[in-house]
Amino acid sequence: MVTVTETATATATVTGVGRMLELARFDGRNRLRGSIYLSIAMAALAALMVWVFPSYSDAFGGDEQILEAMPEVMIRMFDIQTFTSLEGFLVFELYVFGWIILLGLYLAYLGAGTIADDVERGRMDIVLSMPLSRARVLLERYTVLAVPIVAVNVLTPIVVYVGGQLIDEPIPAVDVLAVHLLSIPYLFVCGAIGLAASVAADRVGIAQRIAIGATFGLFLIESMVVDTDYERFGAISPTRYYDPGEILLEGTYDLGNVAVLFAMGLVLVLASYLWFKRADI
Repeated sequence: MVTVTETATATATVTGVGRMLELARFDGRNRLRGSIYLSIAMAALAALMVWVFPSYSDAFGGDEQILEAMPEVMIRMFDIQTFTSLEGFLVFELYVFGWIILLGLYLAYLGAGTIADDVERGRMDIVLSMPLSRARVLLERYTVLAVPIVAVNVLTPIVVYVGGQLIDEPIPAVDVLAVHLLSIPYLFVCGAIGLAASVAADRVGIAQRIAIGATFGLFLIESMVVDTDYERFGAISPTRYYDPGEILLEGTYDLGNVAVLFAMGLVLVLASYLWFKRADI
């Protein structure tokens, strides 16, 4: 039998959790519409890439003709392996350019506004005047990045899988699902880079430039040192631990890389909290 005391305790717990996520829910609702538009845009880009692939493949023939015409630095930077299959085409045109670069920079940009925007506009004093700790404010603002990250990974895999079936270039559903699920920790790390910039700078414009520069700089470092004597320095870049080509072309998934990305994100969030805790707002 459930006692009145137990019922009251359970109700208080649920209410406390609801209040605890109040800030996250408010920010999440504000990001929902933009996230839906982003999801539709990326799905449209995927549909376009799938649609043009047969014409592209017929026009350019084999890999040798295409790859010989491309600079070596570009092949290495974008991890171009093949254009003769839909998977190889999408790795370059959609996932490296669209997911690793564009979405990575976008999440870093969003993360950079999580704290700095309120500080610059003078709203942070009001937020912290409520019964909210700095740790809670930072964590709830960071977790709201899940809204665009999840939204953008819902519609696009459906478009890619169905599109491949329609043009008789089927991609295994498990590989399509994996390339999107494994992008989630990568995108959270990009958001964490923005979060760190957001607590380090008190002006949102500066924080956004720092976040975008750092994210793209890490991508360049990994791209330029691969297969060189300096390859070990690329270990600091999150792009090393998310490889769409390995997933789609080889059908292999390294869960160790996922663990590294989670560790990177945790370190960045913890460092952001320690900085924010000592910041003079």
